Amino acid sequence: MAAAGRRFQVTAEREENGMNDHVYKMLEMVGSSTESSDEAVRNALARAARTVRHMDWFEVAETRGHIVDGEVAHWQVTIKIGFRLDDDA
Repeated sequence: MAAAGRRFQVTAEREENGMNDHVYKMLEMVGSSTESSDEAVRNALARAARTVRHMDWFEVAETRGHIVDGEVAHWQVTIKIGFRLDDDA
């Protein structure tokens, strides 16, 4: 997602949800699947969700595949996940 797209998303969320300004951190992960690139993304998000709180968005940075006998055998998708840092209490 382009920087302008991220700014629009954060601005829209803030307006829609009445959110205060937040600080986000990005995490880069690689998901894999023998089924599809979408499933590779879901696998990466599901794994991140086990330990990362406040995930709000992701962008696909890179898609790769492994070919066997002229067919896609395996997908690998690199994603960047944006998550909000906890507010100071």
